[in-house]
Amino acid sequence: MTAQFPASASFRPDIEGLRALAVAGVIAYHFGFTALPGGFTGVDIFFVISGYLITRHLVTEINETGRLDLWRFYARRARRLLPASLFVILATLVAGAFILSPEEQSLYSKGAMFASAYMINLWLIRWSFDYFASDAANNPFIHFWSLSVEEQFYLAWPALLVLAAWLKPGRRAVILVIGCVGLVSFAVCAWLTTVAQPWAFYFSPLRAWEFAAGGLATLVPATLWRERRGLNATMAWLGLALIAISYLSFSEDAPFPGLLALVPVTGAVLMLLAGAAGASNGPSAVLALPPLQWGGKLSYSLYLWHWPVIVYAGMLTAELSTVQRLVCLALTLVLSAFTYHVIENPIRRNGWLMANAARALVPAVLLTGTGVAAAYANARLAVHDLDPEQRVIAESAARPSTARAKGGCVLDFETVKPKPCVFGAKDAEGSVVLFGDSHADHWSTPLIEAASKNNYRVVTYLKSSCRASRVTTWNWRLKRDYTECDRWREQSVKDIIALHPRMVVISEFSIGNVMKESPEELRHADWNEEWRAGLHWTLAAFSRAGIKVAVIRDVPYNGNYVDKCVARALWRGQAPEVCDTPRNTAANDDIAAAERDVVRSVPGATYVDLTSQFCDSTTCHVFINGKLAYRDRHHLATPFAESLEPVVEKTVLRVIGS
Repeated sequence: MTAQFPASASFRPDIEGLRALAVAGVIAYHFGFTALPGGFTGVDIFFVISGYLITRHLVTEINETGRLDLWRFYARRARRLLPASLFVILATLVAGAFILSPEEQSLYSKGAMFASAYMINLWLIRWSFDYFASDAANNPFIHFWSLSVEEQFYLAWPALLVLAAWLKPGRRAVILVIGCVGLVSFAVCAWLTTVAQPWAFYFSPLRAWEFAAGGLATLVPATLWRERRGLNATMAWLGLALIAISYLSFSEDAPFPGLLALVPVTGAVLMLLAGAAGASNGPSAVLALPPLQWGGKLSYSLYLWHWPVIVYAGMLTAELSTVQRLVCLALTLVLSAFTYHVIENPIRRNGWLMANAARALVPAVLLTGTGVAAAYANARLAVHDLDPEQRVIAESAARPSTARAKGGCVLDFETVKPKPCVFGAKDAEGSVVLFGDSHADHWSTPLIEAASKNNYRVVTYLKSSCRASRVTTWNWRLKRDYTECDRWREQSVKDIIALHPRMVVISEFSIGNVMKESPEELRHADWNEEWRAGLHWTLAAFSRAGIKVAVIRDVPYNGNYVDKCVARALWRGQAPEVCDTPRNTAANDDIAAAERDVVRSVPGATYVDLTSQFCDSTTCHVFINGKLAYRDRHHLATPFAESLEPVVEKTVLRVIGS
């Protein structure tokens, strides 16, 4: 994945082994080997290595010749990176035609288009902020984000070094410029990790500090510790320990990159510095072992292939066993070895291409254009003359709820001030409040229709991922406690009591699923009790004000992203039932029983259980009465929710008259 140079007197076996260590962590993480939950930090190690090698190469050329041949530099990068990446992109698109539904092919082909142009990281920033974006983890091209960051680094870094040399020739000016860029990049990255994590994660200027760390490492004179073997060994072991800590203790739930990224970055820098001294310490000897040298040579191809292999395997088999994951690993190794020996290495070392920069750059432009054009064409052709069943599924999943369609009625994560939205006639007999998170919102369509028929208006108080129960939860996007929700909830309850509606309708993402999706270190034995007390507090607040409450039990949590699973099944000639989930894993019956007990303990509160609309005694279904029931894993598809209006009228609105 990182820049490589032909073997020479300056060849560093420790760097080749470090590449293998980095790609092994990434693959282990993506393949679900839970012993290395922080393996994703291998990408940060790659960034450091790239910064180290590219800076060393460019500074050496500037010092020796007094100039920098940018065309020659870019030609080397093109020969090294483009052929293999285009081959993998095209092969992934072809495989997707047999595995993905037409809508998925169209969506992910757009990712392939941006990946071909090395700009997918910018596309993912926008995608990550879209609450209703399709599941990014299923995008077989998402791993190209780091390659895009590296390519953007290759464009900017030479200009930065030339600027440093122009300002004042010598090592100090280069160190000063790289150091300033690194400090600014790190400071902004650390700040944005807590407030806008996708920018910190994907935006290349905010990852520049990791490349800068590697660049600074190559400028440190190795003579400082070449004769100090004890210090050299200590640095190597400490660096390896920091990488091990990252791999073994970090998780995707942590606020990353931010301050935490200092651990793997520092580890990589220390190992590079120790290796530069040329001493044969323990870690350097391990990194020089033949298996790691082989893995290092294949690291770029391994990185390219591992993600589409495991993503497609997961689509074909919902729950991959350990043996199946090992088969995927073997397939990744075979494909990577083929790509390295047949495409990557021969083109990189081709004498005709190496003779002249233009001979490499012109084909590079053509290859990039080919990838972009092929991906764009595939995106258009995949949905051309779309099958009516596929069109219905896509439209069902895309249609917003009545509350969301109005715009601004479901607040984002950061907004704290409640925003009530009113639906129905001003002279209606009375009002009904719908209060809660997106799982309350997906009931807005049938509730508003039923209320209108009965001469009630509906007022919504809705906020993304914010439960009506008074319990602080962890927010998966903010990577911290969701304090904005707590403040919004407190004020919303006061506003609703002041409004004094005929009834409040509450529904929320099941606490059982909240706990399952929260980081393991935040789960604790008292959470169930905190939730019960929080639910009781909210219900009691309305009860004391003389307001009736109807609590709708949460919908099942499915094993698949339902819209994609059903579309794929139909595309392959299978029945939608292959996407159903056993009730004992989907319905949270134990949590529902506890919730029912809390509701029944509060005067004026009623529990409404509509699970029979989705599940029988053994199975929870995803395609019901010819309609797609969910738009993802746990949000109702609006057309199906609309069909539940008679049931909602009969079971929910009756609470007003009870």
